[in-house]
Amino acid sequence: MFLRLIRAIIHASHRLVHAGFDELTSIRSASYARSMTTRLIITITVFLLMGAPGAVAGPEQKADAMSAEDYALYDQVVTSKFLTSATQLVVIERMTRLRLSPDQEGPTTVGAFQEQGYFDGEPPADLIRELISANRQASRLEGRFHFAAGYRFVTEGRLEEPEVSLARPVTVAGSMPVQAPPVLDRLAFSRVARNLRNDQALLYVEMLRPDGTGAGFLVWCRRQGRSWIVFDTEVAWTMQVQVDPEEVPQLAP
Repeated sequence: MFLRLIRAIIHASHRLVHAGFDELTSIRSASYARSMTTRLIITITVFLLMGAPGAVAGPEQKADAMSAEDYALYDQVVTSKFLTSATQLVVIERMTRLRLSPDQEGPTTVGAFQEQGYFDGEPPADLIRELISANRQASRLEGRFHFAAGYRFVTEGRLEEPEVSLARPVTVAGSMPVQAPPVLDRLAFSRVARNLRNDQALLYVEMLRPDGTGAGFLVWCRRQGRSWIVFDTEVAWTMQVQVDPEEVPQLAP
């Protein structure tokens, strides 16, 4: 298929051309003026939109926007996986995590995620892609948690403002009192990812203790009616204290 340019030659009498010249000129001038006015309006509108602060959301603004549903998922993970009846305070990293292990440099990739075979490769591809895409840059968590304990944020190892919420008793159904520290120090989260149907969610959470031990988890959630449930949890990494055999006291024979 091709386009063919046809140049038509129109023959007209001298009288016909000159008789209609003024009319043709006025029509063309009015059309040209309207065209230029329209272009000028479009140019000014684009300029104002590009220059107006907040008119066009940049990548950083989009990355910082978290929904109430995101914090509801965080609350559910904290409550079901980390809180005990003794927990009074939870320390949370202010900025979200980009990586899935402490020794990883920079954000994770789809290939690196799939190589690990998390959840036996069962999460849908769009959910994995969204997890990677949503965590290309760190986001700032806000004081919108509502789990049943007080919490404080920490940035670069320093505690920030006082507890955001008052400590409340934690009820763990069917559980016996356990010996646990009243302060959970500390948790860090990735951003929450959802699949296209918005019926599955995936996030990363890690617990790092002051002694350097801890673990990282991938939490796979599914929607059940209007609420979310924790469907499965995968341990991404663990860090334990290694004891030197020479330091272990030997029993006398």
